[in-house]
Amino acid sequence: KRKHRMDLLPDQLVRKSIKHGFCFNILCIGETGIGKSALMSSLFNTNFDNSPSTHFLSSVRLRTQTYELQESNVLLKLTIVKTLGFGDQVNKADSYQPIVDYVDAQFEAYLEEELKVIRSLFSYHDTRIHVCLYFISPTGRSLKTIDLLTMRNLDSKVNIIPVIGKADSISKTELQEFKKKIMSELVSNGIRIYQFPTDDETVSGINTMTNGYLPFAVVGSMEKVKVGNKMVRARQYPWGIVKVENESHCDTIKLRRMLCTNMEDLREKTRAYYESYRCCRLEKLGCRDIGPENKSISLQEVVEAKRLEFCLEKEEKEKKIKQQFMQKVNKKAAVLEEAEQQANTHKQEIMSYEEQLRDLGLFSLK
Repeated sequence: KRKHRMDLLPDQLVRKSIKHGFCFNILCIGETGIGKSALMSSLFNTNFDNSPSTHFLSSVRLRTQTYELQESNVLLKLTIVKTLGFGDQVNKADSYQPIVDYVDAQFEAYLEEELKVIRSLFSYHDTRIHVCLYFISPTGRSLKTIDLLTMRNLDSKVNIIPVIGKADSISKTELQEFKKKIMSELVSNGIRIYQFPTDDETVSGINTMTNGYLPFAVVGSMEKVKVGNKMVRARQYPWGIVKVENESHCDTIKLRRMLCTNMEDLREKTRAYYESYRCCRLEKLGCRDIGPENKSISLQEVVEAKRLEFCLEKEEKEKKIKQQFMQKVNKKAAVLEEAEQQANTHKQEIMSYEEQLRDLGLFSLK
């Protein structure tokens, strides 16, 4: 009887998901040297291969690296996208544009796969960005103009989680005031950041508490320091030690826990952003669910209508080109005819002069 029970369906879905693994894509935006690579290594407890970036790039670039991580029996295909040269240019006004273009390009690639006649979305490597960790410099003052511009142009496309990079460089009192100021500026500028969901009873308590920690104050390090009889990941300074995995020292572990707890919600929100992008793109292509008379129309009807529209437009262009060509031909023919008439006139004049010369008994021009 057990094999016919409907309550086994969740177990089947779990086994299927574990078998094929999960993909998760993180976009790290921040100035050069803010600690993006160190934080990624700390979050996933893995030394990722990272070549140092220069401060002298002429424009902002993005570096994409994909890794396969195994934890227990769960396989995670992790893609980390980091900005290179962000904030290093003299003119920072358009620093966000390459990032926006990249996010849109991942949506477009998924849409192209979705619209193929023969598609394989199940095995397709989904590169849509699930979360954007936006690194804020620990100035202790306020957000920079480049921060506001970048987040404002991304908040309708991706889940933004603001983090204060290298948060151990300012005191705890300054850090708390800085957090309040950042959140106040985000609200006053109408910038939407990701809020951990509180509608699920299983995580509502911890998510409500975690929303109060935003933005996360993070510190990253893979260096081991001996504290007592234990070796812990930390950053050592002349004045003391900052433990990466100590929640009273920084929010790195809080961030890791919340990413793992809300990973599926982040993926679901990303699908919602994609649906908005997809809707706009298809509308621009002329696809509609409702026709002129508020009647539903099929995709075949839409394609046929677009094909007819294209054919009519093509015929109109061909007709216009032929008319322009004939006008040029007629104009050229008129010029040639006028030239021929002038040549005939000159010829008649020459013949008349020769006749006069012969009458006078002089030599002909021939």
